[in-house]
Amino acid sequence: MRNLWKGAVSFGLVHVPVKLYSATEKKDIKFNYLHEKCKTPVKYERVCPTCGTEVPMEEIVKGFEYEKGKYVILQDEDFENIPLETTKTVEIVSFADLGEIDPIYFDKSYYLAPGDGGQKAYELLKQAMRNSNKVALARVVIRSKESLAALRVYKEVLLMETMFYPEEIRGTQLMPEINYKVEVHDNEVKMATGLIDSLTEPFNPEQYKNRYREALNNVIEAKIRGEEIEVAPRVETGKVVDLMEALKTSIELAKEEKDRAAGKVKRKAGKGSKTAKTLTS
Repeated sequence: MRNLWKGAVSFGLVHVPVKLYSATEKKDIKFNYLHEKCKTPVKYERVCPTCGTEVPMEEIVKGFEYEKGKYVILQDEDFENIPLETTKTVEIVSFADLGEIDPIYFDKSYYLAPGDGGQKAYELLKQAMRNSNKVALARVVIRSKESLAALRVYKEVLLMETMFYPEEIRGTQLMPEINYKVEVHDNEVKMATGLIDSLTEPFNPEQYKNRYREALNNVIEAKIRGEEIEVAPRVETGKVVDLMEALKTSIELAKEEKDRAAGKVKRKAGKGSKTAKTLTS
């Protein structure tokens, strides 16, 4: 992997030299847009509407529109000379319990590897954080933006997750659909809680696969070979008036699935092809 950034983690008066690596990557299948008639990839050009010419990347600069049609130009050195220590430092400001941070604040994950000569300080911070079972809240500038960040120990490395600021989280009141009024009975809540309990199991990320990507790959390979694409049968859906009956059946199916996965029960042929139900109020 190629490191994206070099700097240091500031821990009180201790500086830990680090290198930043992206910890995640998208595995989405990418498509090109083609001209349907000739199957030629569509070309997107950077054209200046005033000059009428294509603009090369070296002539493109960043401009901030402070008034309509008026821009101030910022060069790379302007970003580098911003008077903030966090431009080259992950500045730890406090520590907290991970459970206190709602996942909605997390944005992107990065690995922090020790920089040149920083192995001992890196190991010291890592062991201290593991012993305290805390995450560090910090400030860092990446790609011209200062972000909140959370540092924690992941396996044998330090992991940094950039975070959204509170003003970047959209309010739930923006959705008019949540302004509803319904009555839920206690026994319905108990039954739904029981369904949750029956579906609860230790988190094992290895059991989850991107089924859509696999299916899409199969479609692409079939079209390359000129084969007929097999269409999956549609699941029938029906409205449920008896909510309690739907919950009870769901609990039974969940228990049956757990037993089957544990090898205790062999599902009878055709028993798993129940009609999916849509719960309505």
